[in-house]
Amino acid sequence: CVRASSSMAKLVEEMNPEGSRYQILLSCPSGLSPSQVSVDFSKSHDRVPHSDPVLEDSISEVWDKRTQGNSSLFNGQKFRYGSYCLDGDGGTNEVPHVCLRLGLTDYRTFVGTNLSSLWEKFIVTSEDDSMRCRHTSSPLGNGAVIETSDKKVIVLHRSNNVGEFPGHYVFPGGHPEPTAVGIDYHQPEIDVQTSELLNKKVTQEMFDSIICEVVEETGIPASSLSQPLFIGISRRELNVRPAMFFYLKCSHHSDDIPRLYSGAADGFESTQLHTVSLDELKMMTSRMPGCHHGGFALYELMLQHISRT
Repeated sequence: CVRASSSMAKLVEEMNPEGSRYQILLSCPSGLSPSQVSVDFSKSHDRVPHSDPVLEDSISEVWDKRTQGNSSLFNGQKFRYGSYCLDGDGGTNEVPHVCLRLGLTDYRTFVGTNLSSLWEKFIVTSEDDSMRCRHTSSPLGNGAVIETSDKKVIVLHRSNNVGEFPGHYVFPGGHPEPTAVGIDYHQPEIDVQTSELLNKKVTQEMFDSIICEVVEETGIPASSLSQPLFIGISRRELNVRPAMFFYLKCSHHSDDIPRLYSGAADGFESTQLHTVSLDELKMMTSRMPGCHHGGFALYELMLQHISRT
């Protein structure tokens, strides 16, 4: 696993339109299995309220405006990305391990901070990444780079009804869900054993949730998918939106995928599915949200790693 370099981020910024720009926070090109990933879920990784009361009050105002006349919006809980801790990246034969530091946030706060027109006012000038984004909701999204048996990659074309990046190309994905592991709020007092058990459940949700998202959005049955491998975290420059990405193999040929997609449970967010070559995928990246463009970059780094080994 490697941290991103500032020169790489600068080059990306110069080459792409604003919404498509990204920063690689963490690259794990060897692909990490569940045993190589852990979670520290704690209130200490929650968002810190901003000291400016007017800015803080704007969160409610933005949410109220967004929900007026829109009955489909609801305020669900999300895991908040705080930072990560990396072990085993010193060039030794040590097996790499990543610990994700996660707190709790909700969709309302996401809309009122990251998605607000005032989002840059919530950013702190700091070299420390967790300090820089301490006032933003930063819910951790997820995405899956899925290879078919004939080495095509699955991409969805987002519908025009979605709140973020309508009409753009994305990898299948969404969010790991706190409610899936019984989390509605932080428990006020928690012993070490209960905390460890909860952390294990949240870690498993990171991997289970991406399978669920792929099945719902593409119609591919879980039995046709390999175990997900965690390949890193990217964040779009526009409103600092973070997402973790996974690599999965699908046992179906690309010709089978449209038929499976026609029976997908979640038909709201996308209007079309594409199975594309690496070169075709590269051409689509300028029409991807930055976090997903970063997902493509993480996939490329994985391919480069495989070619060297």
